[in-house]
Amino acid sequence: MLSKKTKYGLKALTFIARRIDNKPVPIATIAKSENISRKFLESILLTLRKSGFLGSKKGKGGGYYLLKEPKEINMSSVMRILEGPIALVSCVSLNFYEKCEDCPDEKTCAVYNLMIEVRDSTLNIFNNKSLSDLI
Repeated sequence: MLSKKTKYGLKALTFIARRIDNKPVPIATIAKSENISRKFLESILLTLRKSGFLGSKKGKGGGYYLLKEPKEINMSSVMRILEGPIALVSCVSLNFYEKCEDCPDEKTCAVYNLMIEVRDSTLNIFNNKSLSDLI
């Protein structure tokens, strides 16, 4: 299930990306428009800033703005930053792999094989979608 953090992060990124002038957008504006708690949104935007998706400007006329064009912001990258692993189980994760303690042989495990297929399908969607597709 998608966390609220990721859902709100995507909504905030989309809101910012829809701005034609790419001027900084105040947190309060995004929070009010997207019905997100300001404090929670601050944490999400800080994560996105530290990850290189957003820049920020302090003071009057300040807020958050995109550092890249929307078409350059890949959904798989955003999902990994906000949600963590894309794979539903750690034994099939490309970036967060951990062997399952209860599985003697991953290659013959029915769950493993199913989850590889789910991971690959999910990655195919996320890798072929950018922020520009959401706006």
